[in-house]
Amino acid sequence: MQRRRVIASVGSLVGGSVLGGWSAVARAQSAGGSDARIVLGQSAPFTGPSTQLGLQFHMGAQLHFEQVNAKGGVNGRRIELQRLDDGYEPERCVANTKQFIADGVFALFGYVGTATSLAALPLATEAKTPFFAPFTGAQALREPFNRYAIHVRASYFDETAAIVRQITSTGIKKVAVFYQNDAYGKAGLEGVQHALKALNLETASLGSVERNTTDVAQALKDILAAKPEAIVQVGSYKACATFIRLARQQGFGGNFYNVSFVGTQALMDELGAMAKGVAVSQVMPFPYSPATQLSGEYLAELKDKRGLAPNYSGIEGYVAAKVFVEALKRAGRGVTRESFIDAIHGMQAVNLGGFPVDFGPQKHTGSRFVELTLLTEDGRIRR
Repeated sequence: MQRRRVIASVGSLVGGSVLGGWSAVARAQSAGGSDARIVLGQSAPFTGPSTQLGLQFHMGAQLHFEQVNAKGGVNGRRIELQRLDDGYEPERCVANTKQFIADGVFALFGYVGTATSLAALPLATEAKTPFFAPFTGAQALREPFNRYAIHVRASYFDETAAIVRQITSTGIKKVAVFYQNDAYGKAGLEGVQHALKALNLETASLGSVERNTTDVAQALKDILAAKPEAIVQVGSYKACATFIRLARQQGFGGNFYNVSFVGTQALMDELGAMAKGVAVSQVMPFPYSPATQLSGEYLAELKDKRGLAPNYSGIEGYVAAKVFVEALKRAGRGVTRESFIDAIHGMQAVNLGGFPVDFGPQKHTGSRFVELTLLTEDGRIRR
């Protein structure tokens, strides 16, 4: 697939659904729904350095919800996904979450980020509102078990274990970590260190960057001083791209490894030809060809959406919406938040067209799928 930037702005349209700030407020509903609709609330970055993560996930979810709504919805109810911008900042996410809960949304859906999700989850738990498919793999959101937290994607521990296996299989032992100095970055760092420790290894050097910044100079100095053979990155696409460009300029010739949250397409768009030698772990099916039935469905839905291109963040939103719809169907016409969660528990060994999910009464992480991809200098993603 040739490198293509997602052409989307805060005011663009997807199938007639305004992607800018929503103006209509959900009516308060005792069961989180009404006879005509199920309303979901999403707090995510729709402005700032992580904008593409929020936009792409949101648009992927909307693709499936619009398809379902066009066929009459689920049990006669349309699904509405309303969104508020948090700029990838926990304080703003908390305010958004309080508003969604006060407005009576059925569930909180597709929150983007570890720090923001950690800030929101206690509010969702207190309100007994499902916190569904957050775009993060942090262990702190999965342990201890929480009835109201439902995860579709694999964890960062799963991703970093796969990355470390790949790196060390080539004989490399000097591994550095560049991480975002918050709950997300530290979760990824912990995963790398955990995987290395199992091999009697430890990180060669560390460097960090503050959330929503690209000030990586000190991190670059600290990391390169140890002459690492490979660098694992746990950050957002702009900071990681800045680090890669500067490291290459200073002569670092090793590979970079990123976890999925970086935003593969956004990172590739930032790097251009410098994407060569950058690997990204993925927790979703390959979205650029109909390699699976699910990917084919996603691409077919995108076909008529002018200005939108396939990407991993988009298909993650699409998959999250598909899992949500399947659980809603199983819960039946008289669905409540609690019966919805019970329906999730019944989704054991469910195949979504080549992407299996497996939940249970004490198992709220549906997938452990991870594969590594490699970015190329001509804008392609190789599996």
